[in-house]
Amino acid sequence: MTRRLKHQLLAFAAGAALAASNGAAYAHHSFAMFDADTKITLDGVVKEFQWTNPHAWIMLTVANAEGRAEPWAIELGGPSGLARQGWKPKTLTPGMPVSVTIHPLKDGSHGGQFMALKLPDGSELGNPNGREPAGPAGTAEGQ
Repeated sequence: MTRRLKHQLLAFAAGAALAASNGAAYAHHSFAMFDADTKITLDGVVKEFQWTNPHAWIMLTVANAEGRAEPWAIELGGPSGLARQGWKPKTLTPGMPVSVTIHPLKDGSHGGQFMALKLPDGSELGNPNGREPAGPAGTAEGQ
C-alpha cells in the first residue's frame, strides 16, 4: 500500500468517526418537542433550580385559570453556558416569584424550553425575542 493511500484511508476513517460522533450529539440536542413558533410567559414561584449537566432546570409552580397550583418544568442550557450569561447556582431560590418566557411543549404538557426570565428586582436573563442567548439585563452575549 502506498504512503498516499494510507494517508487517504486514515483521513477517511477520521472523518467517518467525526461524522458519527457529531450525529449522536446532534440527535441528543433535538428541540423537536418544543413549539419554536410559540412563546408564552408564565408567572410563578420557583420550587427548585437544578444546576445540572447536561441541562439545568427550573421547576416552577404556576397558578392555572382556576387558581390551582400546577408544576411546570423549564429546560435551560448547561451550567457552563449559563455561567457565561451571568447565571449562578443560586440565581434562583425556592419561593422566589419570577416571570419566565418559554417555547412550550408541543404536546401541551406543563413544560418548555427557556427563553427569558424576569427576577423579582426587575433584572432579566435570557432573550425573550429570539433564539440567540443573552446575558444579564438583556444584553447580547459577547457584546
